Amino acid sequence: MLQTLHEFMDDVVERSAAQFEFHQAVRDVAESVWPLFDRYPEYLEEKIPHRMVQAERIIIFRVPWVDDTGTVQVNRGYRIEMSSAIGPYKGGLRFHPSVNLGILKFLAFEQVYKNALTTLPMGGGKGGADFDPKGRTDHEVMRFCQAFMSELFRHIGPHTDIPAGDIGVGAREIGYLFGQYKKLANQFDGILTGKGTAWGGSLIRPESTGYGTVYFTEEMLRAQGDTIHGKTVLISGSGNVAQFAVENVNRLGGTAVTLSDSDGFIHDPGGIDAEKLDWVMNLKNVRRGRISEYAEHFGVGYYAGQKPWGVEGAQVALPCATQNELDVEEAKHLVANGIRVVAEGANMPTYPDASRLLIDSGVLFGPGKAANAGGVAVSGLEMAQNAAFTTWSREEVDAKLLGIMTAIHRSCRETAEEFGVPNNYVVGANIAAFRKVAGAMMDQGVV
Repeated sequence: MLQTLHEFMDDVVERSAAQFEFHQAVRDVAESVWPLFDRYPEYLEEKIPHRMVQAERIIIFRVPWVDDTGTVQVNRGYRIEMSSAIGPYKGGLRFHPSVNLGILKFLAFEQVYKNALTTLPMGGGKGGADFDPKGRTDHEVMRFCQAFMSELFRHIGPHTDIPAGDIGVGAREIGYLFGQYKKLANQFDGILTGKGTAWGGSLIRPESTGYGTVYFTEEMLRAQGDTIHGKTVLISGSGNVAQFAVENVNRLGGTAVTLSDSDGFIHDPGGIDAEKLDWVMNLKNVRRGRISEYAEHFGVGYYAGQKPWGVEGAQVALPCATQNELDVEEAKHLVANGIRVVAEGANMPTYPDASRLLIDSGVLFGPGKAANAGGVAVSGLEMAQNAAFTTWSREEVDAKLLGIMTAIHRSCRETAEEFGVPNNYVVGANIAAFRKVAGAMMDQGVV
C-alpha cells in the first residue's frame, strides 16, 4: 500500500528531529507534488520522494585554527551532497554562527530543485561552518578558510562537487579557499565558482542573483501584459542580492525605495538611485556599516526593529534578506497595500502560511527556487567557461542569464497551467523540478 503525504511527512520529521527549516522545505515540495503520483504511481513505488529527502552523502568535520592572539579556535564544518541525479553537486558555502545541519539540509534540498530549473546539468549540495567572519581580521579569515579547505578538498572536484559562496563567503573567502585547494590538490581547475575574474571567475556572477530575481519578476509581469517600468519596489536586505536587485530595478525603469538589515529598514520615497546605491555598496561591502547610516546621510526615514512590508504605495516586493523573514501578518499588509508581485530573492524568506495567503489573494508569488536561481545559473555558466578555458563578455553572460530566467518562468507557468493551477508558481516550480530529477533517478536505477 502506497504511503500518504501525512505518513511521509511523519517519517521525515522522525528521521530529522528538530530540523525545522528542512521539514518546512520538504513539506512545501511534497504538498505540491503528491497529486502527481495519481498520474505517475511508479514514483512512489520506487520510493523517489523518500530517496530525495535523504542526502547521498553528509560530511561533518572539525575546523581547528589559530586566531591573531594565538588562541586555538574550533568550529564545525559541513558539506551536504544531496543529489547528483542530473549533474555534479552544486551549491554554496555559508559561514555564519547560525549554521547547523538542519539549515544546511534545507538549503541543499532547495538547491536540488533550483538547479534542476536552471536548464543546466547540476545536482544539489550545500555546506559551510558555524564560523562568523564579522569582526575577524583578514589573516584570521584566511587561516580559517585554509583549515576548512584542508578537509573539504578531499571531497570535492570539478566533476564531483563544485561549491560557491553564500552568506559570509564572498570574494575574499573564495580566494583563500581556492588558494588552499590549489596548493593541496596541485591543480588549477574550476573547483569553486564566484572566483575573481582574473583567475577563472565569470563576469555578472556577483550581480546574478539580484539581477535574476528582477528578471523573473519582469517575466511574471509580462505574462500579465505589464512590466516593472514605473513600479515602486520594496526590497529587504542590503547585501549582495539586495544591492543588485536595486541596480536591475533601476535598469528596467522601476524605483526601489527600501533596504534593511537585522536592525531595521530605511524608506527613501525618492528612490535609491545609482549614486545612492554606490554609497550603500561602500557602506556594506567596505565599511561594514549599518543601514541606519543611510537614513542619517540622506535624510530619510529609518525604522528600527521593523521590516519594510508595511510601506504603502508599492506594487512589487522582493524579500532578499534571509529565510523566514516575511510572516502572515506582514503578508496581510502587503495585500492590503495593493502589492501585485512578490518574488523571493533569498532562500525561503516567506513563511508557508504567508505564501499561501499571498497566492490565495491573487498576488503573483515567485518562490526562491525559481526567482533567485540566477546566482547558481551564472555559477553554471562559470563552470562552462572554465571547462572550455574561455571567458564571455558581460553582455554575453547577462543575455544568457536573462534567457535562463525566462526559461525558468516559462517552465513554472506552463507546468502550473498543465496541473490546473494557473499563476501558481510554487506548484509549477516544484512539479517541474521534481519531474526532471525523478526522471533521472528512475533512469539510473536504485543507487
